[in-house]
Amino acid sequence: MDGHQTPTQHTPGSHDRFGGRVHLPYADQVRDVRTQDVFEWLAAGWRDLTRGGLTSILYGGVFALAGYVIAFGLSEIGHGYLLLPLAAAFTLVAPVLAIGFYQISKRLEAGERVSLGDAITAPRVNLFHLMTAGLVLMLFALIWVRVSTLIFALMFPATGFSTEAMLAQLATPAGLVFLLAAGLIGGAFAATAFLFCAVSLPMMLDRPGSDFFTTALASMQAVLRNPRAMALWAAIIAVATAAGIATFFIGLIIVMPLIGHASWHAYRALIARP
Repeated sequence: MDGHQTPTQHTPGSHDRFGGRVHLPYADQVRDVRTQDVFEWLAAGWRDLTRGGLTSILYGGVFALAGYVIAFGLSEIGHGYLLLPLAAAFTLVAPVLAIGFYQISKRLEAGERVSLGDAITAPRVNLFHLMTAGLVLMLFALIWVRVSTLIFALMFPATGFSTEAMLAQLATPAGLVFLLAAGLIGGAFAATAFLFCAVSLPMMLDRPGSDFFTTALASMQAVLRNPRAMALWAAIIAVATAAGIATFFIGLIIVMPLIGHASWHAYRALIARP
């Protein structure tokens, strides 16, 4: 998507105690977008999916396969009750897992050929900082899983942790309250992750040497500067990912490439080249 708006003169920042303006990293590169641009990102993502062909589909299949392996493993060890919070946690770490899709889109944008090897080895261009991002997001996801199980334990202290017990409780009025509370808290976790990861991961791939914390600030500025468009984009990601998981992970074969490729175009629209 090369027909993006030129950055305006306004640059986000804050004032220090002496009244001077403190500019955040990449503030001068953050662009304004429209809500209808979100659908252009999706259209561009679909084009990359079709152009990437088998490479994108196979890489998307990795996520579906991982879902089956995790579900089977949890069932075998009697921890099936963790599947629901882990499915929600997946949305928190998905940006770093989608690095391969960003790489495919980047190569397609440059008119280069793509391969599954390119997608799998994509993190090596900025390995240390991408690993840092992965560790931060994984810790965030683990905190969410712990919080969700703690909420369940507090609301149902006499109920043991088992798949059968959890399903039985979820069918009660108290279970609906639990789902509402967990959904609200989970939504807060997801919104925080989106705020700092909307463009930071593709940006780190595109600019080797850039670190997670400064690119996260760029992501924060992009989201806060375009609240309507980014709220719509976050909602589309959440609904599409939930649909992919709800179809027993089969939908992830298409959903992950589509959202991953579209996220690259969202980054290109929101952050101007230096």
